[in-house]
Amino acid sequence: MNGRIGLLSNKWKLRLYLLPAIAVTLLLVGHGMWSAVAQSFQTIDGEWTIATYAELFSNHAFFHSLKLTFRVAVLSTLLSLVIGLVMTRMLYELFKDSTLKILVWIPMLIPHFVAGYLVFLFFSQSGLFSSLLYQVGVLESRGNFPVLVQEKFGLGIILTYIWKEVPFVILMLLPVYYEIDHRYSEVVRTLGGSKWDVFKTVELPWILPILIETAVILLAFVASAFEIPYLLGVTRPEMLPVRAYEWFYDGDWSKRPLAFSAMLLPGVLALLLATFSIGAVQKHRLRMIKGRNR
Repeated sequence: MNGRIGLLSNKWKLRLYLLPAIAVTLLLVGHGMWSAVAQSFQTIDGEWTIATYAELFSNHAFFHSLKLTFRVAVLSTLLSLVIGLVMTRMLYELFKDSTLKILVWIPMLIPHFVAGYLVFLFFSQSGLFSSLLYQVGVLESRGNFPVLVQEKFGLGIILTYIWKEVPFVILMLLPVYYEIDHRYSEVVRTLGGSKWDVFKTVELPWILPILIETAVILLAFVASAFEIPYLLGVTRPEMLPVRAYEWFYDGDWSKRPLAFSAMLLPGVLALLLATFSIGAVQKHRLRMIKGRNR
């Protein structure tokens, strides 16, 4: 075909096919993003100013919310990645010819708000576990059950995100484990290597790109999600999406630019993180493909 189909070359055909998706994305997402950026730099009278960001960076409540958001997002992501990786390594052989893997992905079907409510139902001081331990005599009173939800560290929020995101990590890693040539693992073991040597020299180079991409997705999602922090968090400090929600729906309309600017900053950081990490991942992936084709 010499790179040509009909009157257009394949290159222009590809651009033509992508045009509707790009146009819809720019129209919906682009317009929404521009509206948020514009309103973060405008007063309620429509005047352009950077005073909103100056006020934001001098606001102690914002930094407390930012610190809590960073802690919850990082811990949830790291723990989900570790647990998901361990489960994938243990179970990928079993899942290869079995439909049991569907059971692992069931939590993905449950909405996040429902997952948060279930964590509250089971792990609160008046929940099912505290009642069970009280009934069997382990606890003298249900008040002795450790505070796991609606406390300042965000344990209940982290627990909910781990439960919800571990299946997503397994879903991302499972195809990669099936692509790995495990004959290299046998070579490492034959040469006296341990399980850690097998993981470090054979598995990690292949799963590292997908681990980084999954981490970026989870970080961005957890840092911007609203429903679980709203249900399981405390009044002060609250996570950044809840803080932005309060500013937006506050009776004082002059705080609405603060809400937009508070949510734009994590979005910009996530975009920069995605740009740099995906660039590095692509270079690593190309090196792996070239090495495999030799």
